Amino acid sequence: MSEGKDGENMKSPKGNSSLCYLHGASPLSRKLYFNEAAETWDQRFYTPKLAAFLGRLVSRFDLKPGYNVLDVGTGTGVLIPFLLQVIGPSGSVTAIDFAERMVQLCRSKHSHLKNVTVRLHDVEEEDLPPASFDAVTCFGLFPHLEKKEKALHNLYRALKPGGILIIAHALSSQEVKAHHNSASPPVASDTLPENAEMRRLLNRTGFTEIYIEDEPGCYLCLSIKR
Repeated sequence: MSEGKDGENMKSPKGNSSLCYLHGASPLSRKLYFNEAAETWDQRFYTPKLAAFLGRLVSRFDLKPGYNVLDVGTGTGVLIPFLLQVIGPSGSVTAIDFAERMVQLCRSKHSHLKNVTVRLHDVEEEDLPPASFDAVTCFGLFPHLEKKEKALHNLYRALKPGGILIIAHALSSQEVKAHHNSASPPVASDTLPENAEMRRLLNRTGFTEIYIEDEPGCYLCLSIKR
């Protein structure tokens, strides 16, 4: 999953497709939504404006050359080139997503790079290797997690001591909420926690030195594993 979820119109990518309610049926899962949206994701959302924003944003992540970075909810991998610019050839990116088609497209774009690994993985359900990463990035992902605290526990475990957790969006929390209110049913109720609740979630899972910036056009939350 990736920032297009929060940066553009999220109506069904196929018009009157199965992503809409059909005769009172329940909305399809987030996974199906993102799988169906994957094919046109970059065409619809990856604009020069977003690319410029990502360049500025990643420069604030406090990453260092040689870092091993876990990119959670990578989607088609829009963040990967910007991460590599900072961590360099001695660093590595492990990019994961729970939507099979997103993973396929991300691999088609980035699997030729020796220091990039793309995997199908559900961070809410599956464990990650412990103490393996210097930083974890979650760009455009966090509202779409149903089991946020469980996911945070998994990410905390995966970070090395002193590792950085980065939760970011191209919209403020209120803009994310307003945007999703008019989105397709599978994601219409997906929101970021209030800032006080985000701090409580992070504290409960062991994170410290929490910094939250929540302004129009940008949400950035940084925290450190004790």
